[in-house]
Amino acid sequence: MINTLLLIFVLQVVYVTLLTIRTILTIKGYRYYAACLSAIDVLVYVTAFKIILDNLDRPINLVIYCIGYAIGILVGVFVEERLALGYVNLSIISRDAHTTLAKALREKGFGVTTWTGEGLEGQRKVLFVTTQKKNQRRLYQFIKEVDEDAFVVSYDSYPYQGGFSINPFRKRVSEKEVHFIL
Repeated sequence: MINTLLLIFVLQVVYVTLLTIRTILTIKGYRYYAACLSAIDVLVYVTAFKIILDNLDRPINLVIYCIGYAIGILVGVFVEERLALGYVNLSIISRDAHTTLAKALREKGFGVTTWTGEGLEGQRKVLFVTTQKKNQRRLYQFIKEVDEDAFVVSYDSYPYQGGFSINPFRKRVSEKEVHFIL
């Protein structure tokens, strides 16, 4: 019985993890990878569901199935965060009228668009940056180092075309800095 419970749990975690990743791949535009992954996730699903149907006399199997589903969601989201697929847009609002932050971001290789906005306490600089999602955490840290009071909001970007830079932290960063950043 313990082997059956463990098998149900593992299959469900694997299934939901694959399902979560497949959904994210589909949303991000990786449809062929998503299609291939769907063949695997449906095989795992059918196998786990058959085990449940064959053992309906034990309610604990269904409980373990449900727990596996919940854990699978968490594992899938964790994997997606590590894959960091796609691009992210950042809107940065700064009190710095001299655009020190914009200059610093450009020196790091980011394409930055700026304009003047007005907030409750007067004029602000609004900066717009698009970068690979895998750079998002480092970018947040860098922004905080340069302008600790900056307000930053980000959201996924799909699709996009053109632009200045999709490979920040490039040319202008020394080899020593690259190892520090990574």
